[in-house]
Parts: sequence; structure tokens; C-alpha cells
Amino acid sequence: MKKTAVAHTNIALIKYWGKRDEKLILPANSSLSLTLDQFYTKTTVEWRTDLDADRFVLDGEELQDAKVTRFMEIIRKQFATQQYASIVSENHVPTAAGLASSASAFAALSAAATAALGYDLSNEELSKLARQGSGSASRSIYGDFAIWEKGALADGSDSFAHPLHSNLTKEIAMVVAVVSDKKKKVSSRVGMKSTVETSPFFTAWIERSAVDLEDMKRALSAGDFVKVGEIAERNAMRMHATTLGAEPPFTYFQPLSLEIMDIVREMRHNGIPAYFTMDAGPNVKVICLRKDEQQIQTRLKEIISQVYICHAGEGVKVVNEDE
Repeated sequence: MKKTAVAHTNIALIKYWGKRDEKLILPANSSLSLTLDQFYTKTTVEWRTDLDADRFVLDGEELQDAKVTRFMEIIRKQFATQQYASIVSENHVPTAAGLASSASAFAALSAAATAALGYDLSNEELSKLARQGSGSASRSIYGDFAIWEKGALADGSDSFAHPLHSNLTKEIAMVVAVVSDKKKKVSSRVGMKSTVETSPFFTAWIERSAVDLEDMKRALSAGDFVKVGEIAERNAMRMHATTLGAEPPFTYFQPLSLEIMDIVREMRHNGIPAYFTMDAGPNVKVICLRKDEQQIQTRLKEIISQVYICHAGEGVKVVNEDE
């Protein structure tokens, strides 16, 4: 059977940075994100009896991808099938550039692969499964705001995402400035591992992140946009501080990333409530209100060509192959 699924990327406002279990992809801290409407992955999976290995095609190019191979083995084991699959995926988001392409990719793959096996998994079950492909994929199962709970159990059964309601969903926007759509030099997985093992700032990051999360939940519940922006900005900078303390030190900042941050601070000084966040990549996401999104996009386009206005996106869904 063949099934197609679509999942959108998400951008963390409270970052996931560090694992307590590498194999099961269990996070050292809980995180919170906003799913975006503009960036997504569409994946078709067909389980076939005539294949002796999985076949993976991304954007028209057949690839050997160790992460995909590993994840398909997890699915085969969990759902007791010996078949291999044809996987055809379209990434409507730059790959490996810090724009959460792996989140949408593994969320879509989870939904398509299990649906093609005849299963109708709950969102919680899909979140647990997607997590084992890419941690942030656990959050892309849901639309709008989502929290990925770090959990405490060794088997990871309590580490999954769930939705979070806020009245800000209809007011908030994210203006994404693509500083570079090239593959980053230090992958999220490698950078995260190095930080956990060598950065003296990591323990403090985990402690403060827990405080930031509780503050963010209160701010979202109260609909306090300014507080949301302030918390997200400081949380992101704390995450990036851990990479500067790693051995050897590394950073995802590029000169243009820093210039955009200064522009955001300037706009804020001039009365436009805008805040920046960055993931493991050079691209800057500006958190703002929808009423200010066009003005912010226009200002950023003075120095950079690729600037996208994003709003809250929807959760993963299985679609007809011709959609």
C-alpha cells in the first residue's frame, strides 16, 4: 500500500539542545515550538515485496541516508514487517540549513510509513515514533504551539510532544531571513553532542531552560507577546553560548546573522516589538505581530534577498497522492 503525508517545520521558542540518550533521542530538556505554514515536507511511502533495501529519493535524487535507513529499521521492528519501502520525498524547505527540515521530514515519514502499513496512529504515538528519527520531529506532528516533554523514563515512553493552546496563535508571525541555504558545517547532531560532552556552560543551560519554559508557558497563556519574545530571544542566545564554550569552540553565527540581530534591536528601539531566535544554523527568525510583518520583511530585504513571512502552520496529515 502507498500513502503520502505532509508535515510542516517547527521553530523552537524554547530550544532543544542536548540529549540524555543518544540512541533513543531523549532530550536533556523540554522544549516548546511554533509550527510554520510556509515550510513543509511531502513524503510518499510504498512498502514493496520486490525490494531488498529501502529506496530513498529526495527532491528527485536517489540518496543513501543513514538516518533514514536507521529509522526504517525502527519501523520494521516496531510494526513487525520484513518489507522494504520506496520513499519519495519533496523538501519545501532548505535542507540542513537550520530551518528544521529534519523535523518536517521525519514527521511526514512517520505518518506516511505507518499509514501505508495500515495503521492509524494517534498523534501521541506518531510523536514518539517521529522523535526517534529527529527529536524536533516530535513537535511537527502538531500545528500551532507544541511542547516536547523530556520525560524521565529510560525507555522514552513518556517523551513526546503535545499541543499548547494560546490566543497568540492568530496574532503571532515569524519572519524568516535565510542567511544561507547551504548545508551547515557542523550538523545539529554533532554540535549537540560536542556541547554536552565538553561545554562547561551546558549544565547551566539545562537549569535555565527549565525556568524559561515555565515562564514561556505563562506568557503564552496570558497572551503576553512581549514576554514571549523576550523569553525566546534570551533562550536562543543561551543555547548558542554553550557552543562557544565547547571544545573546540564553534558557532552557527555568520556576519549577516549578527547584522540582522542588530536590525531587530534597532526596530525594537524604534517601537516595533520584534525579537530574534536562531537554531543550529545561520538563519534568523524574527518573532513579531502580524500587523508588523510587512514592515519587518521590507527592512530585512534591504540586506538579504530571501525573507519569508510565516504564520502558525497545521499538524501532520495523510493526503491523497495527487494533492
